Amino acid sequence: MTKVTLLDGSIGQELVQRGSEAPTPFWSTSVMLNHPDLLRAVHDDYVAAGATVITTNTYAVLYDRFEQMGDLGVPVPDIVSRALEIAQAARDAAGAGRIAGALGPLMASYRPDRCPPPNEAAEMYAKSIAHLENQVDLLLFETMASVEQAEGALLAASQTNLPVWLAVTVDDSDGTRLRSGEPISELAPLVATHRPQAVLINCSRPEAITDALSVMKDITGTFGAYANGFTEISQGFLRDAPTVDALTQRTDLGPDAYADIAMSWLDQGATIIGGCCEVGPAHISVLADRLRAAGYEIV
Repeated sequence: MTKVTLLDGSIGQELVQRGSEAPTPFWSTSVMLNHPDLLRAVHDDYVAAGATVITTNTYAVLYDRFEQMGDLGVPVPDIVSRALEIAQAARDAAGAGRIAGALGPLMASYRPDRCPPPNEAAEMYAKSIAHLENQVDLLLFETMASVEQAEGALLAASQTNLPVWLAVTVDDSDGTRLRSGEPISELAPLVATHRPQAVLINCSRPEAITDALSVMKDITGTFGAYANGFTEISQGFLRDAPTVDALTQRTDLGPDAYADIAMSWLDQGATIIGGCCEVGPAHISVLADRLRAAGYEIV
């Protein structure tokens, strides 16, 4: 029986939608601080749906982002602790599962032009990693949009003994290229040097991910994907300090449609699948049912 790891789905988007608060550049962080019960409910819903990995709500809890936007009146270490406590409580209640400590891109998502050089990025990530270390089962660097961004993340991760998953985001119109325009294949030397446990494609259109996975087996042994449900990454979202209302949800990517595409990734060799922004518990539940019906063991 083939084993497949089933990730959870969107955290930030779920919190924004459930919180009914006006979107801010702090996205889901302020919702978590004001309504921690909502984050716990999101984690619980994903576990109930069949996900075996709980992702911490720390994607944007990075020192450089708070320096740009001000603060929420709560120190960064305390915010990380809050996210960890809630994720751990959900895992303990479930009695199983792994916790992935999420770390997003420095400065801004989808903007590799704003990212610092790899050595500087590694130093900037170090404090955030220190807050997660010994509290999670693995580190998940998400939405890296260029080779340099990925290198900064992997250099930072080299200072820890935790397993590392690297997730990169690809061009929505050409899935064989990162959002920087570089071919995905240019990640190969970096992956060979740093040897992350898995390389994933995330926060891209599922159709683009299908193209991306066609070259993944030449880069790494263990790979997978989790797509978003946006129509596109709009120009409005690429501005400084964007809010999520600059992005539009697709209307043609319900749970069954998403599962149709995600299951095809397994035929391409993926062994880790799940969802990103706008892919919620209902999507993960259908995906879990499809996996079991097809004879996969969810681990």
